[in-house]
Amino acid sequence: MNYDDQFDVIVMGGGPSGSHTALAAARAGRKVLLVEKHGFLGGSLTAMGVGPMMSFHNPAGTQVVAGQAEELIQRLIAKDASPGHIPDSVTYCSTVTPFDSEALKIELESMIVEAGGVILYHTHFAGAETDSSGQRATSVTLCNKSGLQTYRAEIFIDCTGDGDLCAALGAPFAKGRPEDQAMQPMTMNLKIGNVDMDAVRQDVFDRPDDFEFDMGVEEGLRRLRITPRVSLKAYTHTWKAAQERGEVNVPREFVLFFETATPGVVIVNTSRIQGLDGTNPYHLSLAEMEGRRQNLEIFQFLKTHCRGFENAIRMDSASQIGIRETRRVEGLYTLTAADVLDETQFPDPIALGGYPIDIHSPDKVETNSNHLGENTRYQIPMRSMLLAKPENLIVAGRCISATHEAMAAFRVSPIAMVIGQAAGVMAVEALEQGVPANQVDYEGVRTRLFAGGALLPDCPCATAN
Repeated sequence: MNYDDQFDVIVMGGGPSGSHTALAAARAGRKVLLVEKHGFLGGSLTAMGVGPMMSFHNPAGTQVVAGQAEELIQRLIAKDASPGHIPDSVTYCSTVTPFDSEALKIELESMIVEAGGVILYHTHFAGAETDSSGQRATSVTLCNKSGLQTYRAEIFIDCTGDGDLCAALGAPFAKGRPEDQAMQPMTMNLKIGNVDMDAVRQDVFDRPDDFEFDMGVEEGLRRLRITPRVSLKAYTHTWKAAQERGEVNVPREFVLFFETATPGVVIVNTSRIQGLDGTNPYHLSLAEMEGRRQNLEIFQFLKTHCRGFENAIRMDSASQIGIRETRRVEGLYTLTAADVLDETQFPDPIALGGYPIDIHSPDKVETNSNHLGENTRYQIPMRSMLLAKPENLIVAGRCISATHEAMAAFRVSPIAMVIGQAAGVMAVEALEQGVPANQVDYEGVRTRLFAGGALLPDCPCATAN
């Protein structure tokens, strides 16, 4: 076992972006430390109970996310831990990708360990230091069972989701809407088992007016007939009646749930905790308590009023509340909603996306979506992951440099994974070129991304099955 305190690359956070960041750097032969506060990897997909993955494809069904993320899905398919990319019966996306969360934990850590990366679990970020000029980060202070320890690296990568490392190093950042800094609400996901999915499907066909489909009822029912796992915006009228009777006090328009890789087990993504800041520990504690309260009401509603849930069992909530938005760093380029909607062509794209702008209202009972053109493939520029200083700091995941609206498009896990792969590649290129991360040559990054199976603007994209 490697107990060193000096690494080429230190990655803070083992979620979808951090795992793939560490994997890419380790596969290039670099000495990599991946630091994770939980006892497993996966972040939003495991600790926060988010599922399915949405989406590897754009509205037309063209694949826009591949590389290491697609390799992960193929490994899960081979282990019967995912049905792969399947039709989204909500019709919000063209496809969704269910998965077994326990298998995901194992595959992620297996891939990183196979590549030679070092994983440090149950370890929290406690602080960071720079040189006297403030131009270079020199070390991070971590806290675990051994107390406070200092670790040094040539390059540091912030994959915390909340920009914790960036904030500690004095990097500028923004939060929420520009007019009031209000952030998207948090959600505590609820997993429920023993659901009669045949009864649920039949209920949709019998009472389609109690369900919502973004592309209309006809398309929704067509997809419901062919998809092996059910996704639904459900019980619109039944839910509203329960709200009016005072049975549920949850500021959400409907019940949203997704069947997992295990038939009859669903993830309910319905609780909504508004007005709190996920970087404030007191707010975070209040959100956890409110999420549990809401989930109890949601579970009782489903068992009492919804066909197929009569014999459902609660499989408990996630170990951490789901957070959609906190800090967004101010980097060398700030990605905007116009960049997403207009498909701005950048000189340094490192990832593509096809997920719409999806904003859960910070203060209203509504979700605002800006759907994309059918063939949209928007680009994520490398400069949005880099800062003026520290020069050896890279950012990956949802906290890269972007506006409130743009972040609402790329914050989903498949895009976070491919951004993470790019971050690892950028670190490797900077080390091999002998330059600061914020001066890395893009062409070298691009060549490595292509070699790693990533999809970029002039790369022919695979199509959905």
